[in-house]
Amino acid sequence: APDPAALLAWYFSKPIRNLRSAFESVSEGNLEVHLGTVMGKRRDELAELGHDFDRMVSRLRALMDGQRRLLHDISHELRSPLARLQAAIGLVRQQPERLDNSLDRIEREGMRMDMLVGELLTLFKLEAGEIGSMKEEVNMNELVIDIVKDARFEAEVKGIAVNFSGNCDAIVRGNIELLHWAIENVIRNAVKHTPGGTQVMVESRLDAKKAQLRLLVLDEGPGVPDAELNAIFEPFFRSSTTKAADGHGLGLAIARRVVETHGGTIQASNPIDGGLCVEIVLPVHGEAPA
Repeated sequence: APDPAALLAWYFSKPIRNLRSAFESVSEGNLEVHLGTVMGKRRDELAELGHDFDRMVSRLRALMDGQRRLLHDISHELRSPLARLQAAIGLVRQQPERLDNSLDRIEREGMRMDMLVGELLTLFKLEAGEIGSMKEEVNMNELVIDIVKDARFEAEVKGIAVNFSGNCDAIVRGNIELLHWAIENVIRNAVKHTPGGTQVMVESRLDAKKAQLRLLVLDEGPGVPDAELNAIFEPFFRSSTTKAADGHGLGLAIARRVVETHGGTIQASNPIDGGLCVEIVLPVHGEAPA
């Protein structure tokens, strides 16, 4: 008769060998390993460990795919301004009398690449957790009012009104520069996509019971297809309603990372009466002084 101890040892050693083999495969770069099927109908801790391993590998595969897409997108974004720089230099060599126009073009393309690299560095620092102090007590009323004033000044050139209403007498603990950047970027994005003669509405709602500040930015632009409402917060994504030359598609991605770093959420929706609404929800740590 089979030795019960040997059977028990085999029962436990086989999944352990499978786990060891799977880890070795992953260490060699093979992310197509699956342990769920190998574990069969087991319902013990080893089977749970196998499923946890599968989830880990799936997450690693998604991260690797994301990094590859990001590198591809960065290369694509840099290729266009570099091509225009080369064309401008070639034009100067062929037609020296057009030096001034070519220098203007070279300066613009250089600024575009500088902006892109700056935004990429900000995004990478946020992803790596290199964000500086997160212990500042930010008076959100003062912050939002200052941002709206600046946005209003820029929007007047396009004949767009930027209006603010609501109550945001709250303190949010975090990094004031990052919060300023994120909120300003969302409002400027709204100004960019709303037509002249219309308005961008900034509304704040303080929910004392939930200790949350809800900040809504509503524009009167074309909106975004429902299928793209989450994708607009991905790096380098451009909506089908957005012109190809409109920025690099990093602003909202950075804004989302900033908000999430502060324990909040950001999402977009299409109001019934048109336009786009971006809602930022942040946890508050007290009321702002009167």
